[in-house]
Amino acid sequence: MKIRVFLAVSACKLTIKILRRIGRGGTAIPGKIALKICPELLSFLAKDVKCVIVTGTNGKTTTSRIIEEIYLRNDASYFANRSGANLINGITSIFIENSTLTGKPRKENAIIECDEAASKEVCRLINPSVVLVTNVFRDQLDRYGEVSGTLQNILIGLKNSPKATICLNADCSLTASIAGQVPNKLIFYGIDVPIYKDPIDEVSDAPYCIKCKHEYEYTYRTFGHLGGFYCPDCGYKRPETEVSVTDILSADLSSTKVRARVFGDDELITINLPGGYNIYNAVGALAVSEAVGFSRRSAIEAIASFSCGFGRMEEFDLGGHSARIILVKNPAGCNQVINYLTGLSEKTVFVCCLNDNSADGKDVSWIWDVNFEKLTDMLDLIPEIYVSGIRAADMALRLKYAGIDEKKLNIFDDYDELIKAMTDQPLPVIIMPTYTAMMELRAKMSSAFGGKDFWE
Repeated sequence: MKIRVFLAVSACKLTIKILRRIGRGGTAIPGKIALKICPELLSFLAKDVKCVIVTGTNGKTTTSRIIEEIYLRNDASYFANRSGANLINGITSIFIENSTLTGKPRKENAIIECDEAASKEVCRLINPSVVLVTNVFRDQLDRYGEVSGTLQNILIGLKNSPKATICLNADCSLTASIAGQVPNKLIFYGIDVPIYKDPIDEVSDAPYCIKCKHEYEYTYRTFGHLGGFYCPDCGYKRPETEVSVTDILSADLSSTKVRARVFGDDELITINLPGGYNIYNAVGALAVSEAVGFSRRSAIEAIASFSCGFGRMEEFDLGGHSARIILVKNPAGCNQVINYLTGLSEKTVFVCCLNDNSADGKDVSWIWDVNFEKLTDMLDLIPEIYVSGIRAADMALRLKYAGIDEKKLNIFDDYDELIKAMTDQPLPVIIMPTYTAMMELRAKMSSAFGGKDFWE
């Protein structure tokens, strides 16, 4: 075993070095090579590391980065897969990067963002001390199938995490249902009030009770199927929370201030990110901090000072005006970007980049479940919409059906041309790309305007 570990770790480290030298991330391929040599390598590497795993459909990367900030403020020794390589190959790579040639860990803790489908195997190998489940939404139907399949993968992972404290989003009827199926210690978090004054209409991914199939009713909604759900037939309802937002005090295009109740104590929290969905990311990270045992004050300070991860509200200076990238991958996330746009107070150029590579999901029909019609109420503040990506024509067609005047639409087949157009015009820019579009466009923007490599 020791010889195989040495060979696997050595091969992985060498591959990472070569790939980084030629400008590649070296996040997944090295791990794949290592696992070919030693299939159970991740279990060996993780056995002396205290691991936090963050999984779920939306919010994994941002939540993980906030948790990182909390660890930094507590001077904790840790590493994280901040590149977003969240399948078993990428996770193995980051463990190897942070180990000696014999597989001994260099850091005491790990913060691991984990793909929902991969979580069942990753949890088995890592045996984490804390697992956070953000939510379950319909996403990449060609890969995950329906939400029930995603939930089942996550549940298997949790059952493979016998020592973990599990932090669950109480507002998601799907994740909340996990509570009765595992014996672990649980911490529920959520938002006790509506987020938006005028939320857009959205298709619910979980309209019917997971227990008895009766249609849910709500005391309030935050977005999608999240909120104060209850079943009038069998009585299944949103559970009581240990960490929750009780009031939204203010929200603008850069931050949100909230009042929260944390294990019975009232706290004022500033979230250094805009967007209602980032409230969930912040309180989820706070729940993890409580589970780990960090001081609450350090966690609240981290949430107030946190800066965005790559592609998640990340901002670039185009030379006199800014561009903000907001990654999307499904209807729920896309609708939240539109909710964010409703708070605009100045004219802004909106950019949609749609790809259908395997990492995006080959089926792009989900764009028809997004309420782009809401954009027609904002056209005085959105004078132009730029469209790009492999499926730019599909996105342009969807926007036309939403009622957007063709004269407002500009299609760019080339990202260099898109960047030039964004730079040449004087208005701030909001960019909404799918994953591989974000990775390619962001690389070009980082090269042109300065920015960290995605694995840093």
